Amino acid sequence: YTNTSYTSNQAGGTKMESSRRAVLLVAVAAAAIGLASASFRDNCDIKWNAENAAFSDDGHGLTMSLKSNTSGCLLQTKQQFIYGSVSTRIKLVPGNSAGTVTTYYTSSVGKDHDEIDFEFLGNETGQPYTLHTNVFADGVGKKEMQFVPWFDPTTDFHTYTISWTPCMIVWYVDDTPIRVFRNYRDKGIAYPIKRPMFGYSSIWSAEDWCTQGGRVKADWSKAPFVASYRDMVLDVCPCDGSDSCVYGCEGAFGHGGQEQNCAGLSDQQRTKMLEKQKYNRIYDYCVDYKDNKKPGPECSLPQY
Repeated sequence: YTNTSYTSNQAGGTKMESSRRAVLLVAVAAAAIGLASASFRDNCDIKWNAENAAFSDDGHGLTMSLKSNTSGCLLQTKQQFIYGSVSTRIKLVPGNSAGTVTTYYTSSVGKDHDEIDFEFLGNETGQPYTLHTNVFADGVGKKEMQFVPWFDPTTDFHTYTISWTPCMIVWYVDDTPIRVFRNYRDKGIAYPIKRPMFGYSSIWSAEDWCTQGGRVKADWSKAPFVASYRDMVLDVCPCDGSDSCVYGCEGAFGHGGQEQNCAGLSDQQRTKMLEKQKYNRIYDYCVDYKDNKKPGPECSLPQY
């Protein structure tokens, strides 16, 4: 970042200003590191149907239940942040999960919101889940990619990570990147850069659309449907949306040496991602763009 909004008469203060900014970046980076290995119980609130949530004794485990088409459960982190990564291990609803949606996402609050999604669309017994990803920026979404998992997500815990930096967003499954969305705001493409987000997890009913286009409904005789979570990890930059923390967080995660940086994927990561996109991706808004009328301009730009 370079501040060019000063005259020659102000040049004498630039050293002090640079020092102030350096201190801010160090403080922000330290704050980000300090939030790692968060407890669900200590660092999150149940914002909807708390009776459907249960914490483990150590607070690092959580189950959320869906008991009817009007119930469900929603968890929200107490801390807002700009940039960083949020990660957790999830074991999805086993058996007949048709009509259910389990989610793990980040979102801002208010008008023209930003959001980065993992959604897990249930299916009837013997049929695979759909792993749904999307990103909203300035209130605009419709950037979906969907995958069929290459494992059974109901028999064991798997790690799902959202990495958000000033340069790109990456979705990971068990440390394998499955998708990248680059920042091309300089080309007029919306990208989340200024609205602090919370982290969320939820389970809810969407039987009118989520399983085979709504053809297969939830079997409520099998309720409650239970999703399990373990080991939430936050490596983020706390921010209330003020200009100072937005700037500081951008510096900490764009140039501060954090693991989530702007260098892009490694050759090995790109190879793994392209393999999953070739064999496991079942929908890509850049290709199957019927609902969007035409592919977005970002679809013709490099994403990794």
